[in-house]
Amino acid sequence: MAHSAISQVSVAVPLQTDSSFRRFTFKATSLTFSDKSCISMPSIDLKVARFRSQNIVSMSVQQASKAKVSVSPLSLEDAKEPPLNIYKPKEPYTATIVSVERIVGPKAPGETCHIVINHDGNLPYWEGQSYGVVPPGENPKKPGSPHNVRLYSIASTRYGDSFDGKTASLCVRRAVYYDPETGKEDPSKNGVCSNFLCNAKPGEKVNITGPSGKIMLLPEDNPNATHIMIGTGTGVAPFRGYLRRMFMESVPSFKFNGLAWLFLGVANTDSLLYDDEFTKYLSDYPGNFRYDRALSREQKNNKGGKMYVQDKIEEYSDEIFKLLDEGAHIYFCGLKGMMPGIQDTLKRVAEERGESWEQKLSQLKKNKQWHVEVY
Repeated sequence: MAHSAISQVSVAVPLQTDSSFRRFTFKATSLTFSDKSCISMPSIDLKVARFRSQNIVSMSVQQASKAKVSVSPLSLEDAKEPPLNIYKPKEPYTATIVSVERIVGPKAPGETCHIVINHDGNLPYWEGQSYGVVPPGENPKKPGSPHNVRLYSIASTRYGDSFDGKTASLCVRRAVYYDPETGKEDPSKNGVCSNFLCNAKPGEKVNITGPSGKIMLLPEDNPNATHIMIGTGTGVAPFRGYLRRMFMESVPSFKFNGLAWLFLGVANTDSLLYDDEFTKYLSDYPGNFRYDRALSREQKNNKGGKMYVQDKIEEYSDEIFKLLDEGAHIYFCGLKGMMPGIQDTLKRVAEERGESWEQKLSQLKKNKQWHVEVY
């Protein structure tokens, strides 16, 4: 967390447990967070999420809104190329579960968990990459062999949620199968890996492969670039990593001053993921961050139907197309079923503007502005 120098201003720090806040007060005249100094501040609130076995700073400082969290080791910035497939399926890395937390409300359909994994610095990755997880047990289709690898987009920056380069976080929805005839859950058909991860306990071991993937890497050559992120459900994972790097962490070699625009599609308010983090960036960096939610079971689109993420894209289509023409990067992550509706919307909008979507898409891909990871 950020380094601080202490002497005479009241600083309230809420420490969040599962259901309550405890407030601690200490005196200070000068608080220094990495390269920013806040002198004689009347009150600074830090929100600390209690993840069972360790405290992880999950928000930036409220009143010193531009102060960022110090990270280490900064040597993680030195590599010119992303790490790729350090550990392979035949010889995975044995990591340790730090915490498993349900991060959706009671009215969310299904369960989504935030899982922090300790790799002790041995499995470095870049934002936008994925880890493979090999669940325990044997593959029923290949007796005697391990299960196939399941890929999960990493939901943290390279420094992890504890900012020390030793952990990675995954955002996992529990895959549950319901018999169409009886309507009852059939555990024998449930997702093996997602249930293993969501049921895991702190200290439990987990076999990891990777990291893999280059298509979703965050281009950092232009700190003033525009990044349009479109995610559904757990597809928000890589975008959480991008946004923490842009707005939460103090990385001397990366000073983001562009525009990040997140479109997130989920079923309802209880299904929103990392909403407190994103809302905080919105208040702290209103000129650099935009955040639009599509809640399919609570909102209506312009035609009176359910509000899906492609409807939000259509709503802002003129602006989005203008930004793409100016060189913006656009990213899509989530279930592959999201793409046909989005592509149809973009094609219709392009045609209404007198443009060929096929030509435009070809140009976006050629310029490396188009990034898609669906599963």
